[in-house]
Amino acid sequence: MEVFPVDLIYRPWKHAEGQLSFIQHSLINPEIFCFADYPCHAVATDILKAPPEDDNREIATWKSLDLIESLLRLAEVGQYEQVKQLFSFPIKHCPDMLVLALLQINTSWHTLRHELISTLMPIFLGNHPNSAIILHYAWHGQGQSPSIRQLIMHAMAEWYMRGEQYDQAKLSRILDVAQDLKALSMLLNGTPFAFVIDLAALASRREYLKLDKWLTDKIREHGEPFIQACMTFLKRRCPSILGGLAPEKDQPKSAQLPPETLATMLACLQACAGSVSQELSETILTMVANCSNVMNKARQPPPGVMPKGRPPSASSLDAISPVQIDPLAGMASLSIGGSAAPHTQSMQGFPPNLGSAFSTPQSPAKAFPPLSTPNQTTAFSGIGGLSSQLPVGGLGTGSLPGIGTGALGLPAVNNDPFVQRKLGTSGLNQPTFQQTDLSQVWPEANQHFSKEIDDEANSYFQRIYNHPPHPTMSVDEVLEMLQRFKDSTIKREREVFNCMLRNLFEEYRFFPQYPDKELHITACLFGGIIEKGLVTYMALGLALRYVLEALRKPFGSKMYYFGIAALDRFKNRLKDYPQYCQHLASISHFMQFPHHLQEYIEYGQQSRDPPVKMQGSITTPGSIALAQAQAQAQVPAKAPLAGQVSTMVTTSTTTTVAKTVTVTRPTGVSFKKDVPPSINTTNIDTLLVATDQTERIVEPPENIQEKIAFIFNNLSQSNMTQKVEELKETVKEEFMPWVSQYLVMKRVSIEPNFHSLYSNFLDTLKNPEFNKMVLNETYRNIKVLLTSDKAAANFSDRSLLKNLGHWLGMITLAKNKPILHTDLDVKSLLLEAYVKGQQELLYVVPFVAKVLESSIRSVVFRPPNPWTMAIMNVLAELHQEHDLKLNLKFEIEVLCKNLALDINELKPGNLLKDKDRLKNLDEQLSAPKKDVKQPEELPPITTTTTSTTPATSTTCTATVPPQPQYSYHDINVYSLAGLAPHITLNPTIPLFQAHPQLKQCVRQAIERAVQELVHPVVDRSIKIAMTTCEQIVRKDFALDSEESRMRIAAHHMMRNLTAGMAMITCREPLLMSISTNLKNSFASALRTASPQQREMMDQAAAQLAQDNCELACCFIQKTAVEKAGPEMDKRLATEFELRKHARQEGRRYCDPVVLTYQAERMPEQIRLKVGGVDPKQLAVYEEFARNVPGFLPTNDLSQPTGFLAQPMKQAWATDDVAQIYDKCITELEQHLHAIPPTLAMNPQAQALRSLLEVVVLSRNSRDAIAALGLLQKAVEGLLDATSGADADLLLRYRECHLLVLKALQDGRAYGSPWCNKQITRCLIECRDEYKYNVEAVELLIRNHLVNMQQYDLHLAQSMENGLNYMAVAFAMQLVKILLVDERSVAHITEADLFHTIETLMRINAHSRGNAPEGLPQLMEVVRSNYEAMIDRAHGGPNFMMHSGISQASEYDDPPGLREKAEYLLREWVNLYHSAAAGRDSTKAFSAFVGQVELLERKMHQQGILKTDDLITRFFRLCTEMCVEISYRAQAEQQHNPAANPTMIRAKCYHNLDAFVRLIALLVKHSGEATNTVTKINLLNKVLGIVVGVLLQDHDVRQSEFQQLPYHRIFIMLLLELNAPEHVLETINFQTLTAFCNTFHILRPTKAPGFVYAWLELISHRIFIARMLAHTPQQKGWPMYAQLLIDLFRYLAPFLRNVELTKPMQILYKGTLRVLLVLLHDFPEFLCDYHYGFCDVIPPNCIQLRNLILSAFPRNMRLPDPFTPNLKVDMLSEINIAPRILTNFTGVMPPQFKKDLDSYLKTRSPVTFLSDLRSNLQVSNEPGNRYNLQLINALVLYVGTQAIAHIHNKGSTPSMSTITHSAHMDIFQNLAVDLDTEGRYLFLNAIANQLRYPNSHTHYFSCTMLYLFAEANTEAIQEQITRVLLERLIVNRPHPWGLLITFIELIKNPAFKFWNHEFVHCAPEIEKLFQSVAQCCMGQKQAQQVMEGTGAS
Repeated sequence: MEVFPVDLIYRPWKHAEGQLSFIQHSLINPEIFCFADYPCHAVATDILKAPPEDDNREIATWKSLDLIESLLRLAEVGQYEQVKQLFSFPIKHCPDMLVLALLQINTSWHTLRHELISTLMPIFLGNHPNSAIILHYAWHGQGQSPSIRQLIMHAMAEWYMRGEQYDQAKLSRILDVAQDLKALSMLLNGTPFAFVIDLAALASRREYLKLDKWLTDKIREHGEPFIQACMTFLKRRCPSILGGLAPEKDQPKSAQLPPETLATMLACLQACAGSVSQELSETILTMVANCSNVMNKARQPPPGVMPKGRPPSASSLDAISPVQIDPLAGMASLSIGGSAAPHTQSMQGFPPNLGSAFSTPQSPAKAFPPLSTPNQTTAFSGIGGLSSQLPVGGLGTGSLPGIGTGALGLPAVNNDPFVQRKLGTSGLNQPTFQQTDLSQVWPEANQHFSKEIDDEANSYFQRIYNHPPHPTMSVDEVLEMLQRFKDSTIKREREVFNCMLRNLFEEYRFFPQYPDKELHITACLFGGIIEKGLVTYMALGLALRYVLEALRKPFGSKMYYFGIAALDRFKNRLKDYPQYCQHLASISHFMQFPHHLQEYIEYGQQSRDPPVKMQGSITTPGSIALAQAQAQAQVPAKAPLAGQVSTMVTTSTTTTVAKTVTVTRPTGVSFKKDVPPSINTTNIDTLLVATDQTERIVEPPENIQEKIAFIFNNLSQSNMTQKVEELKETVKEEFMPWVSQYLVMKRVSIEPNFHSLYSNFLDTLKNPEFNKMVLNETYRNIKVLLTSDKAAANFSDRSLLKNLGHWLGMITLAKNKPILHTDLDVKSLLLEAYVKGQQELLYVVPFVAKVLESSIRSVVFRPPNPWTMAIMNVLAELHQEHDLKLNLKFEIEVLCKNLALDINELKPGNLLKDKDRLKNLDEQLSAPKKDVKQPEELPPITTTTTSTTPATSTTCTATVPPQPQYSYHDINVYSLAGLAPHITLNPTIPLFQAHPQLKQCVRQAIERAVQELVHPVVDRSIKIAMTTCEQIVRKDFALDSEESRMRIAAHHMMRNLTAGMAMITCREPLLMSISTNLKNSFASALRTASPQQREMMDQAAAQLAQDNCELACCFIQKTAVEKAGPEMDKRLATEFELRKHARQEGRRYCDPVVLTYQAERMPEQIRLKVGGVDPKQLAVYEEFARNVPGFLPTNDLSQPTGFLAQPMKQAWATDDVAQIYDKCITELEQHLHAIPPTLAMNPQAQALRSLLEVVVLSRNSRDAIAALGLLQKAVEGLLDATSGADADLLLRYRECHLLVLKALQDGRAYGSPWCNKQITRCLIECRDEYKYNVEAVELLIRNHLVNMQQYDLHLAQSMENGLNYMAVAFAMQLVKILLVDERSVAHITEADLFHTIETLMRINAHSRGNAPEGLPQLMEVVRSNYEAMIDRAHGGPNFMMHSGISQASEYDDPPGLREKAEYLLREWVNLYHSAAAGRDSTKAFSAFVGQVELLERKMHQQGILKTDDLITRFFRLCTEMCVEISYRAQAEQQHNPAANPTMIRAKCYHNLDAFVRLIALLVKHSGEATNTVTKINLLNKVLGIVVGVLLQDHDVRQSEFQQLPYHRIFIMLLLELNAPEHVLETINFQTLTAFCNTFHILRPTKAPGFVYAWLELISHRIFIARMLAHTPQQKGWPMYAQLLIDLFRYLAPFLRNVELTKPMQILYKGTLRVLLVLLHDFPEFLCDYHYGFCDVIPPNCIQLRNLILSAFPRNMRLPDPFTPNLKVDMLSEINIAPRILTNFTGVMPPQFKKDLDSYLKTRSPVTFLSDLRSNLQVSNEPGNRYNLQLINALVLYVGTQAIAHIHNKGSTPSMSTITHSAHMDIFQNLAVDLDTEGRYLFLNAIANQLRYPNSHTHYFSCTMLYLFAEANTEAIQEQITRVLLERLIVNRPHPWGLLITFIELIKNPAFKFWNHEFVHCAPEIEKLFQSVAQCCMGQKQAQQVMEGTGAS
């Protein structure tokens, strides 16, 4: 045998020991026998990145799969331990190969294999080179059994939990591996829980999962064991939670649990505390209670609690927990960021059992689920508060975040109104709902109700709010049931009663968050409970108190309506509570209550009912909300919900209480015909317009209409019969048609949820006539919608049609009545829609589906009824069409599902392809053209008309004008595109049947014909009509003083004549032109046409011309008419002005000439009278308006068609507006004229023309809607223009748009607040493609046109935490432009873009290295700019300040707040100045707090100091009022110069000082004595508000701005808060920081008008002393240095250009004085920061700089520089480096710094020196060529490096040691290479280091002298001399280093100073040098030196 039979070794042997022994020995001696030498199944190792070493035989052995398999088999037969031993070698040396082998063998599962894989896995969880590959292979490899995954997961858990206890680094590694393997969700579903929970916590922190949802799901799945594990986890990771040590003591930072995670976990545990064992539940509550100590540190709300995109803590002072303050019990929420948790109510209120949440997720949703959906929250006040904030414990489907929700954490769909619950009502609402401990109200409700009871109670609630088809109960039914249960003998029913009432009362706190409709239902229930006497004693008192409290809320607020609705329910009981009635009557807005309730309350005070029991109606948003709820259901995802109906809405929801208005729906109004309707709410305009044009129905009087509306508003199943009776009593027979119309149009069409209710109503009414009317009305409206304009965006018409379809089905099919072929042919309708295309199908298919839906409820029509099935088969045929829109397919499938049909079993026919059927099709989708007078049908609203006249009869000789087809509104003439929708293409034209592609030609042919004719026709028609019209109108209205009448009449007549003129001029040419154009187009399309085709072409052209001539004609006529209006206005302008002028002078205008003429010549019957024109005459003009030639007649005069949307009504009030518009028009026209003709057709020039048209339109209508349209057009125009072909045109384009917006913003027009709000809205809502146009947005911002606060929030949210890349890039550009580059927009501060910067910083921090390009650098710059002072911790003091600044610009205060604030401020000022105020006004303060409370009681309104928002507003209003008083006082002084200025000042201070004292007291007393956070936050907030008011005032008043009030507020507040009191001392540093921040924000570059006051503030002795002397560890120094830098930066440009006007001189002097003080008292400060100061002081400010450089430490004695033979290098201080506290290397670009360091070490790169100049040069503009900061930094850096280098060599700097080094190379290179300007800056930088004795002074002094000595040209030496000399010839002080350097230079003969030519170049220079030398050395020595050197 040549080959060793190795396979026998691998086989199973009988003697297992023998086989094992052989293998053991072989493995020990591979050189004798190696398995690798023989054939075997080898391990596939090709996937490994680092394969095992091939030549190592011991490792190679293990490549054999057979060997490993044999070993595993042996282990199974009793040789386990020995085999395991054998594997220890590969485990150690080739684990990767072994794992692959174990995974690749295909045996049944072996214990040992199992164990080995578990052992090996941790190796790869560590950092093995092959780990990623192995793990991936094991997890995803082919054929791996699922148990391998289990093993890997188990190994991970083991590895983490076994080693060093719970190592976070390991956990992080596991998480990374799990993410890579996409195995996280599987891991998280595994065990052990301890590991899984830890992993989940980490994953949620990295935002890989939503922790709250995950925990909830796990709790539901595993119950108690999991809860137990969570608690063990919390105890381990946060020991202090059970009262252990504070976490810092015993845990490394990484092991501490972040507060968000802690909060989320506790919230979830707490939610289920009721359903676990007693012991667990107690532990949970202990944790929750202790948690507040831990959570103190947590500023952020837990993840998942925040709404997406909203930065945490966006409410004003969000991080607040409601803490009681001792002296100020009222201001409960002032603890801005305090720590105490609110007192939780005792836990009995907590439900015992939450099982329902976990057993079946399908259990009915609870009525009051406690936790929010993950996207809703308010402030998070420390979990401690949660127990009182989980009202009732149910957790139905949508309640806990994520139960029953998709993986995305979206809220579950649930018609439960309370799912949108907020998590707790801390911060803002807490004080209003005093925690009532309900256990005292119902002792019996104190028990724990069992789960069944709870469920049953909640199921009843659910039914109240359900809509059919879900089970419902009316309020009355529930009340009856409660009445039964209350007195029931069955204990269970009594328990349900108690449980329901307790739940309802507990829920009261959350009512403000209910939707309107549900709140209304709840109010009725609440009132009913009182009415029926279901509660007594305390509970009754509580219920009444709740209603009273609700009624005291501001009129029109949600809770006010709740109160009204509840009160209306129990009004009959009011006589029993006279005391209560008095409380009600004293409510401030009592007079606004509904009248009938006022009656009940007034009589109730005398304990009696009103004599006539009035049944008034109450309309609350709740009763209206039903319509709105519907509207919301149809709002597409992006549109704002009905709650924020866009501003284009005219009739907003009516909330007048006493008078119900019938149309309670916001209707979108499209103000421009070519803008699709705003899709906000279902819009019944189409129906309303159509109805206006049908015959008039008799309208009932107003009050009857109101009653009918009221009946339908309050209709419910329970009161059906009563309401039917009411209707019968109220409505006479003749009004029934109106009721039917009202029901169908205003109710049914927009309220699909109530169809069954209305259908039952018809059944109960039992009036067959009325049913017929309703049916006819339904058909009529359906036809209107079917024939209406099917524009793509017309959502509302489509939804109306669907609703009407559903209704039609309900009142016909569902009641077994047929839909007659004559009324509606459904099959043909589908066919017609199919033929006409997608748009039509979008209308028809959903409509048909809705109609058929009802057939299932019919005995007759349910499938398999043949009529129904026939239609279903047509739908099935449609369904097969491959290009049918998906949503339509879906509609058909849903219908099949509803009818229990299988779509695949339907029998689709061939109807849609049936040509014969098409020919006889009776059209239903477009209005008939035959006979206009048919009352049923309506004139079409922009329809696609189709002519069915046979083609043969057409000729081109129309003699009489044909019947008009279009109403004036149908045609849109803003562009030729307006023709397209109306073009008629007859499908029967033979040419098109043969060549359908030719249809393309028609539109162009018609447009071309119109384009050629439109201008000449329009001009001619206007010219002729104008003259006629002007004369007649002038004559008729000569004696009428009202120009509005004259104008309207002129317009009516003008339009009529112009239209007629245009019509007769253009008809014939149009016919010819269209026909010719068509023939040409056809001919060019079919080049080689046969005679037949020619004939077909001619015939087609003739017919099309005939069919469309009318349309083209109307287009030209309307164009003429639209143009005629403004022309007419111009003609009659003087007439109008004369009348206006007369009115202003208080007389009536009449034309005297006409008057005499009329009186003398005209017979009585036709004589004109003074005053208004005779009605008969007016009738003529009205007739003109009614019948415009060529258009359908219109009845509606109130809406003059097209142009004049009631223009003159408000014209008097807004005459200014007209002037503003006129100015705007003139300027726009000038711009348009200036555009060169070559660019006239450029799109931007055309856009400007259309802008002008819209301005003209707006001028003529002068109403807000037109203005809004104009504003929107202007904003969108700006955003749309990116770059034109022509830069000049683009500039002009932007200029024009801005001009329009500025005009609207004018105070006399619409004012800044309104405009900015609307512009901001446009920016936020416009389409993405041009939302991010950074130039346009910057332009708007620069021009003060944007509400920055709103825009900033929007921008921050739109970045979606970095997911929306476009938005991030845009935000970066905007921040860069506004805050970094040049700061061109001075009024924008970082506060304005606070949230945006915040978000960008967050994105930068979280994006771990893959941040968007440029973001880290941008954030670096931003950070260095704004965080020079203090980082802005979110929610920290700085945040408070910036939020204060931005809140100072809010306008919309709650009503009455200003008066209230004024009253309080006046009271306080009086108290403050009264004798009894007490020391520090403390007594006055207590009195004031009492006063506030008294006022609250008087005013019955939420307290002014109760919520943070109101506190903020209060301070803002007070600041504004104090400032206002100062302005008034100073104005007084100007009017009365004799007044004593001191008196005037005192008058201002009277209020200001009192206000400041109030702030100081509030700061001192807010929070507890020890709680400093609150005090600091409040101070920052107030300072922020004052700053905000100041900046705004400064912006608005500009040169009129007064510093006085602000200066006084700041200075007094500074003094107050620096008083020597303990409480103030503890917060002194934070107080100073706050003031520094304030001053920094108000720096002179930002608020130049405030600069003198600012300088006085920063140089105030108290401030300087506190900042520089008292604050320990010099913590105040950097901040004060920043303020000085702010000052120098402002002065720099003025000083650099020597523009010292008088004001600047004063400022400069002030600055010098401040520096002298600092030099005298704090020289060390100037020493340490000299570099930063010199960096910003211009080079020519020599004295200013000397002052700073002369500073030397006070403990140093300066040797006299004039001492003969002074040995500088022997001084003790000369080797000590000075302290430089400025980070000067920061300005060096990273690459430059790298090259520089490299050069200093190794003198490479060689090019460094040659590139140096270009690196320093930034431009070619003389005076600004170089980067000064970089030169300064370079010099100092190289110098410090050189000194270090010399010291390292063990010597000290001197003339000999500084030479020949890389450092000196750089300096010499600079001296030689730079031009004069650069060299001057360079030498200055060296001279700036010549200060007091220290190592820098010494080194740079030597360097300066060395450069002088080594200079290769005299120019360098001259410049060195100049730099030193100019610093010496100014007044003292002079820096010591400067003197010794200069003295050395002129004294030491080595420098040959006196030999240089520049010393003797002119006599006066020579004299100067002599006198300097004498000063420096004394006369004698100087003489010697000068002569000696001369001699030598």
